[in-house]
Amino acid sequence: MENIYLLMIVALAVLAVADLIIGVSNDAVNFLNSAIGSKAIPFKTIMIVASAGVAIGAVFSSGMMEVARNGIFNPDQFMFNEVMIIFMAVMITDILLLDFFNTIGMPTSTTVSIVFELLGASVAMALIKVAHDGGSLTDAINYINTSKATEIIFGILLSVVIAFTIGAMVQWVARLLLSYNFEKKAHWVGALFGGIALTSITYFIFIKGLSGTSLASQKLDFLGDTTLKDYIESHVSVIVALSLTFWTLLSYLLLALLKINIYKLIILVGTFALALAFAGNDLVNFIGVPIAGWVSYSTWAGSGVAADAFSMAFLADQVPTPTILLIAAGLIMVATLWFSSKAKSVVKTSLDLSSQEETKERFQPNFLSRTFVRTAILGSQMSSYLLPESWQAKIEKQFEKPVIPLKRDKTYELPAFDLVRAAINLMVAAALISVATSMKLPLSTTYVTFMVAMGTSLADRAWGAESAVYRVAGVLNVIGGWFFTAFVAFISAAIIAYFLNWNVQVMVPIFLLIATLLLVRSYIAHKKKAQETKEEGSLTRAESSSVQGVIHESAENIAHVIKRGNRIYTNAINGLAKQDLTLLKKNKKQVIKLSDEIDELRDHIFYFIKNLDESSIGASSFYINILGYLQDIAQSLEYISKVSHKHVNNNHKKLKFSQIKELKEVDARFERLFENTRNAFESRSFEEIGLILNRKAEIVSLVSTKIQKQVERTRTEESSPKNTTLYFSILLETKDLLAAIMNLLEEYHGAFDSSIKPAKLSDEQAE
Repeated sequence: MENIYLLMIVALAVLAVADLIIGVSNDAVNFLNSAIGSKAIPFKTIMIVASAGVAIGAVFSSGMMEVARNGIFNPDQFMFNEVMIIFMAVMITDILLLDFFNTIGMPTSTTVSIVFELLGASVAMALIKVAHDGGSLTDAINYINTSKATEIIFGILLSVVIAFTIGAMVQWVARLLLSYNFEKKAHWVGALFGGIALTSITYFIFIKGLSGTSLASQKLDFLGDTTLKDYIESHVSVIVALSLTFWTLLSYLLLALLKINIYKLIILVGTFALALAFAGNDLVNFIGVPIAGWVSYSTWAGSGVAADAFSMAFLADQVPTPTILLIAAGLIMVATLWFSSKAKSVVKTSLDLSSQEETKERFQPNFLSRTFVRTAILGSQMSSYLLPESWQAKIEKQFEKPVIPLKRDKTYELPAFDLVRAAINLMVAAALISVATSMKLPLSTTYVTFMVAMGTSLADRAWGAESAVYRVAGVLNVIGGWFFTAFVAFISAAIIAYFLNWNVQVMVPIFLLIATLLLVRSYIAHKKKAQETKEEGSLTRAESSSVQGVIHESAENIAHVIKRGNRIYTNAINGLAKQDLTLLKKNKKQVIKLSDEIDELRDHIFYFIKNLDESSIGASSFYINILGYLQDIAQSLEYISKVSHKHVNNNHKKLKFSQIKELKEVDARFERLFENTRNAFESRSFEEIGLILNRKAEIVSLVSTKIQKQVERTRTEESSPKNTTLYFSILLETKDLLAAIMNLLEEYHGAFDSSIKPAKLSDEQAE
């Protein structure tokens, strides 16, 4: 039996490493969001500063491991074998749950997940013990630290509302005072702002970043019998006053004498502070349980007592974590920070929702988001009646965004928000977390930093009429995901604990195998998706202001659409021929994705036209026509894909052999058309377009012949109305598809060189 516990310790160690990687990918958004979004400092500098904060925080995080040992359950109520089951259930659930959120690019709370996993597994074991002993359901309460669990849940819910509200209020006041021309304000204004911001961040480093570490509990010589933590807590007002004075004076000197941008310094220090606190306090979420398991095993192994008779009361005592383990954990976290692609996708979600500029909205509006936006608009209209018009004019002037000229370099992206908002995000998040920590209120750093960012976005009018319903829907989705995290963490950990208790020797290997397979599957799927996106290529916006420039820039888009259109059309025909519902379902998703990308290009028309020179207005007409033809192509492909999927999904009769054969002939001819077109655009050989256009009549004739044949079959032998409808629908839509492609080619042919006459296509080229 001892071997199974040794296996569990080894498994917990491996799961700890995996959980570190997955957890950092999720929590990186907490401290990278503001610095990356504002583009205040180079990306490498951001990563170096964040890495330093993570490494230092990890080394000094030993004192934070108690929550995994006694924060949720009462260890004296459980035996060694039961606690090991709880720890195993928690780690398996945690790694799978966090990986799921990372894969879909949604930030969630590692604190909430670990708390509810511990709670779920502990409740399950408590109920099993109570049932075995013949006790009542209420007896299970004795096994759980109910006061702590309730405090954590209440603190988390409260932090969401408070963080959003305070973030919005502070950002509104800051923008009202500083406006978007903050760099042109007097030096004393920037110095005062820098003093307040850096003071709150410094206070945050002492209270949150160091208060829970082993260093804070040490008695330093110059403090006498007082610990560093007690000294800080008893001299808060003095520390804050001195910090405010020091940082304000230093900020003024940096601004006035050295001409250093104080806002960039705030962002740099704030990023370090949040990274320090993240590693120092959230490390317990990743390795607290495995370390508690290792301590439990080491103590039990030397006791000589049976596993089901060895009490875990000693877990209530503070046990220091070996420094070597903390250093190793810090190195893993830093490496993950640099190389994790999933961390980038989680950060992107937060940035997209808070961006001041136009972004691709990934969330669809819903009833709640529309209701919230309408309510906000109504409230804004009511406030306009209360405030004098002169006040409203002054407020509007302060919130007037500067016009930033678009750069010709398409690789350049505008910052998601400016330096003031980035500084406010860090300052408010640091202050709120510090205050809550000093008041012994538990909270989630993820929830606070995310909701502060959303509150500042609202106050800064990043959620305008064009994007509000999408952004609010996104925030609601993320918040819904947080409740989903708690619910799933509790239920999943409880179920796994139940099965482990049923037969620990059999179920441990089974669950470890399942977890491994799911993680490998998730990694392969994520990598495959990223590779497909890279190979397939997304459609890019045209930035040129001349017709010839737009011709060359749009050529790549045309090549992508034609290539993907060819695959979609062929898959629809093959799916019908083989009655392959899976292929048709996948095909339907692909064409929807293509349509969405084309719609995004159409949404960019406004910005494209605004960027045109006076002498190049003709480019707008060409670009609009091209996008219209691309949309026509996508609509035809979408219809063909939709009716094909519907036919097979409804289990209608399979198309006759003659019908499939004719569709294959049409598909083969379209294959050549698509291929010739794609080659022409990929190689920028626009003169070859004329050769392709000469085959228009031939292809139209081919499709018309197939339609006529089906008319004759319907009159004489066809007996299935559904088959006839489907066949005619595909062929008629194929004609529309051909017309859209030819219109596109004619537009390009005429714009590129109207003097070129369509040349004759040789038989070899036709093939």
